[in-house]
Amino acid sequence: MTRPANKPAAVAEQTLIRNFLDGTYRPGDHLPAERRLAVALGLTRPTLREALQRLDRDGWITIRQGKPTVVNDFWRHGGLNVLNAMVNSGADLNPDFVTQLLEVRRTLAPAYVADAVRLNGEGVVQACAARAELSDDAEAYCDYDWHTHHRLAVLSNNIVYPLILNGFKSLYLQLGAAYFTLDQTRGASAAFYGELEHLARNGDSQAAADLAENVMAASIQYWKHMIETQ
Repeated sequence: MTRPANKPAAVAEQTLIRNFLDGTYRPGDHLPAERRLAVALGLTRPTLREALQRLDRDGWITIRQGKPTVVNDFWRHGGLNVLNAMVNSGADLNPDFVTQLLEVRRTLAPAYVADAVRLNGEGVVQACAARAELSDDAEAYCDYDWHTHHRLAVLSNNIVYPLILNGFKSLYLQLGAAYFTLDQTRGASAAFYGELEHLARNGDSQAAADLAENVMAASIQYWKHMIETQ
């Protein structure tokens, strides 16, 4: 759930996250003493503690009783909430990081697509058939792609897959808005869902997994090309 941005604790949380991302506070650094940090952020100490507890929970920092609070290496210690926090902070994302995120999707998608076709083929057919109502614009394709992948994850009957995708949602939608501005990416997406619908009707889960693997690999190449030509 996205926290209301106008709440003082949420504002302080976002400010500190930007400080972590821009290197103001680096992994291993100690945060200033609570009283000094509260004054710098214009907060009461209870409000600051609320923000710090959230950051500790999500892996950004480690609060140590009676000792300075330590900034963590969030790439190693953070959870999925870190991804959404990065997007909400307005930070620029390293293209290499985005490529690695797409590699994760390349690993996951064939598994949940195959299980969805095997266990709930008719649901896959219905999800793919909805593409016929799409308008040919980036926003429509981005929204459809997100919801269809999420639907496929649900149809896999593995409750972990939707949870993982939910953790990527804000980032997924941000990247998709740029990715689907290209005619060829929208065309490739439409072709993917058309072929997947055909395979689901035939109950061919292995071919569906192979298709997803190939399409996810191609999406990485599209993304790299976009970055190189900007």
